[in-house]
Amino acid sequence: MQALLDAIATLTPPVEACRIFHGRGGRFPGSEQWTLDAYPPVLVLTSFAPVTDDALATIDGALRARWQQVAPGQPLNWVFQHRGEALRIEGRSDTRLMAGEVPEPHVVTEDGARLRVQVLRGQNHGLFLDMAEGRRWVRAHVANHRARTGRGARVLNLFAYTCAFSVAALQAGAAEVVNVDMSRGAIATGQQNHQLNGLGAGARFLAHDIFSSWGKITRSGPYDLVIVDPPSYQKGSFVATKDYARLMRRLPELLMPGGHALLCLNAPELGMEFLREQMRSQAPSLAFVERVPNPAAFADVDEERSLKVLVFRDTAAVG
Repeated sequence: MQALLDAIATLTPPVEACRIFHGRGGRFPGSEQWTLDAYPPVLVLTSFAPVTDDALATIDGALRARWQQVAPGQPLNWVFQHRGEALRIEGRSDTRLMAGEVPEPHVVTEDGARLRVQVLRGQNHGLFLDMAEGRRWVRAHVANHRARTGRGARVLNLFAYTCAFSVAALQAGAAEVVNVDMSRGAIATGQQNHQLNGLGAGARFLAHDIFSSWGKITRSGPYDLVIVDPPSYQKGSFVATKDYARLMRRLPELLMPGGHALLCLNAPELGMEFLREQMRSQAPSLAFVERVPNPAAFADVDEERSLKVLVFRDTAAVG
């Protein structure tokens, strides 16, 4: 736990949502169970193993001492969440407000985007911090497309969740983003995120099961960019080892000639080569371009186990 305490001793109040400490990456022996995130004005500490009251009291004392140094007179707001193995298998978590309060609505910022989050219920808070560089890649790619072609890109956002990719794309000049996710609650939050950013036009929201909605999705195409960010494993929805191939087979008909696909995979047991091999088998016209680096705060002793964000380009009919 000492590495976590060292990180707390040097933290400064973050302005934007970000990870502060990433013990899960294995770079800090003895602190593998811990992560510390900032969803300003709230800090969220997560443990993936049981924690004693004494350990929590030590961390609380460290946070209060540091906060008094760097933000005197400002309230310390922090939340603790336990995601032990048994809880994670059941899809549950134990979440406690340890100090201060959580605003409602709770809105954070990232690269000029305002996004709603909720940190007191569930394991997913509405914004995946490890995907920050993926969203920055989308911003840069969409802006470059407009500068190069003189028109806004058409984007398909599959497994859209709360539509942060869509907000980034529209802010960068996309002409249209079609967001598809089977969770009506996530899509509703995505619509709120667009409203928060004054994006009243350009986005479509489909609360559908992707695998049963290909006709509607295809009719809205073709697209300049397809974003695929599925859960690595979600019973009854998506299992990467069998369902990613089904997605890849559809990409050539969804993409404009020369279009790009951004594929994401957060399964520690599956390395980058899994996606590349699947693509060579299922959609050989899509050539690998690059791997988008993860945020520095998410550094891992084995990058093959960390989040994989890969870019492919459709080379069919392209000179």
